[in-house]
Amino acid sequence: MSDFLRVASVNVNGIRAAFRKGMGDWLDASGADVVALQEVRAADADIAKLIAAADDGGWHVLHDPCQIKGRAGVAILSREPAIAHRIGLGALDAQETIQSSGRWLEADFAFGEGSLTVISNYTHSGEVDTPRQDAKWAFLDAMGARMDELIDERDFVTIVGDFNVGHREFDIKNWRGNVKRSGFLPRERAYFDRFFGERGANIVGVDGSEGPGHGWIDVGRRFAGEVDGPYTWWSNRGQAFDNDTGWRIDYHVVTPALGERVVDYRVDRYPSYDARWSDHAPVIVDYRI
Repeated sequence: MSDFLRVASVNVNGIRAAFRKGMGDWLDASGADVVALQEVRAADADIAKLIAAADDGGWHVLHDPCQIKGRAGVAILSREPAIAHRIGLGALDAQETIQSSGRWLEADFAFGEGSLTVISNYTHSGEVDTPRQDAKWAFLDAMGARMDELIDERDFVTIVGDFNVGHREFDIKNWRGNVKRSGFLPRERAYFDRFFGERGANIVGVDGSEGPGHGWIDVGRRFAGEVDGPYTWWSNRGQAFDNDTGWRIDYHVVTPALGERVVDYRVDRYPSYDARWSDHAPVIVDYRI
């Protein structure tokens, strides 16, 4: 029995297309115990067929499709079945519940003598001054509220996936040209200042707003240090991938107790542009059991 548990996360940009391009080979070789997927954009039957053909087919599948067909969708694959799972983000009203469908899936797994909660998160991409951005603000508000509940209730939680926000200047290669675009707006980044701020302390965000810190850990930044990247998404335009002109918008966000269990962190960057099966790269973290 291994002394660590490997959790991988990736926005697959459509699981059927990803499998056609080679995702199955990556899944077979990943060594992951739990794999969180975002932007699945497929039906249960499609996922089951694809996963059954991968490796020995020994995966358990949880899936929350979006209510809008062909959009979003999150899933969690695991070698061992989940103890329990929950769909949706917090006590949202009827309109906002639609906005969170296919975007938030929680699953509890045995972890030593306790349990580990893995959450596959696909935050809205947003668009400045449109209803899409309003949906993103509502989602980020609900995420912060749920983070407070989780950190009070559980020792070991990891929220993984595509957060669609670059928190700091280190996280975007060309950050100066993106300060007025969704994904790097000061107001969005201020949420992350609070997510990673000291629990309960008054945190002044990059936009000047103030609010209490939530006390969570950004595994990627803690592990990599104060360096550019490592990026997790690259535009399909131009030579972005070849020049490593990317964004770090895919995270493992963990409770402090789980942060102490991190053994290794890596972005599984593709060897070449032609070898990509998604515009996002998998992010993999090993947690000591």
